[in-house]
Amino acid sequence: MIVERRVLLLTLSAAALTAHAQAPYPNKPIRMIVPYAAGGAADITARVVAQKMSESLGVAIVIDNRGGANGNIGTDAVAKAAPDGYTLLLVASGPIVVNQALYPKLAYDPLKDLAPISQLTSYQYALVVSSASPIKSIPQLVEMAKSGQGKVSYGSTGIGGGGHLAGEKFAGLTGTKMTHVPYKGSALALADVLGGQLSFTFDTVVTAAPQISSGKLRGYAVTGPKRAASLPQLPTMAELGYKDFDITQFQGLLAPAKTDPAIIEKLHAEAVKALKSPDVIKRMTTDGGYDIVGSTPSEFAAVIRQELADYARLIKDAGIKVE
Repeated sequence: MIVERRVLLLTLSAAALTAHAQAPYPNKPIRMIVPYAAGGAADITARVVAQKMSESLGVAIVIDNRGGANGNIGTDAVAKAAPDGYTLLLVASGPIVVNQALYPKLAYDPLKDLAPISQLTSYQYALVVSSASPIKSIPQLVEMAKSGQGKVSYGSTGIGGGGHLAGEKFAGLTGTKMTHVPYKGSALALADVLGGQLSFTFDTVVTAAPQISSGKLRGYAVTGPKRAASLPQLPTMAELGYKDFDITQFQGLLAPAKTDPAIIEKLHAEAVKALKSPDVIKRMTTDGGYDIVGSTPSEFAAVIRQELADYARLIKDAGIKVE
């Protein structure tokens, strides 16, 4: 009798495990790794999108902040995770399309080790100076840079950051030399712009717009192919004659390579549905200054391939190296 009962219990346990394994995806919490510290732009996007996706999927989506090494640590963790749909990556452009060219060797290959789900947003930068700055226009800034090579300085969030790349692009197109000062965050760079220690900075439209509206900063141009909805008064750099000046970056959702295509498609559909929610639209566009994209996996893959080539060229031409 005891033996029969043990056999029955084992049979029932095995059946339960089998049923759980075969249950429709997802049937347990999903972990979404954000390779930056909590409170940053990508972290905010992750929490906004994850909340909506969680409500629709019926399972918890837990945000796991794993900052360090310009986003490489958290990105590598996803690249090496089981491809079962329960570990996802919400990331900005850097670890996917910039670091490949910036670092001599990465532990992961963004094309081989990660599967694109959707590009969620795009964002650009604004060239800004302090409202007290004597610089009244971009041509004046260029003239100052030409007359005092290296004396014009700009700050960024770090080597290889979007603001740094925009600054190097600007210097290259104008034939000038400008001193780059890397910081650990945009708030620190903006503080030194406001304090007069820096000539200017390329800051994200997301964080620059409120400062421009308050009158603390003057904005002269944006770095994308079209004007920013939250700063429509600012022309693009291309409009001002700097041809092919386009520094836009993305926030996207990815999974480990070899994840079941059906799972990728389900996650894509849920992410796009979340992005169409009125409160998410308001939070991301009106309040956040992002452009919502919601691309297909193949469209996102094409963006990644193109930007890998574009940023590799820019980094090589500008001679940018990790110190």
